[in-house]
Amino acid sequence: MKMTISGKQMTVRPSLKELTEKKLAKFDRFFGDDAEAAVSYSCRHDLQYVEITIYYNGTIFRCEEGADTFQNAIDEALESLERQIRKNKTRLEKRLRSGAFAPEPGDVEEEEEGEFQIRTKYIPVKPMSVEEAILQMNLLEHQFFVYRDAVTEKPCVVYRRKDGNYGLITEE
Repeated sequence: MKMTISGKQMTVRPSLKELTEKKLAKFDRFFGDDAEAAVSYSCRHDLQYVEITIYYNGTIFRCEEGADTFQNAIDEALESLERQIRKNKTRLEKRLRSGAFAPEPGDVEEEEEGEFQIRTKYIPVKPMSVEEAILQMNLLEHQFFVYRDAVTEKPCVVYRRKDGNYGLITEE
């Protein structure tokens, strides 16, 4: 697995890089050599955060965890990633490398998620600006809002981020 380790507004110590590489090596059984992992460290609100994003065969695995130390944060993040993978084991088996789910000593069997419950909702998608879409999302008290951009006429999604800011998803 190829790894990129960086720090946001900080320098990552060589010992932390070594620890990260060692701990992420555990995921080699799920991913092939062409997997790419981006690990980012940061400090916010008196906590130390690690964000791990793994790209493999067109699938993105991501988690972000905060703790009192970077070591605890990476342990929690790796547990979270493994939980995501195990929870969606059946859906992922075709995408991950063969033998990825062979039981190893000490493995805990995670209860797998059943069929997805999908509720369909049809809404009129009218052209509007980003500001209008954010206002509408806030008025509805939703976490995201789908709309058509008034200028480009492309479908877009605005969403509320964990940090309280907003994000925009649009096609190129």
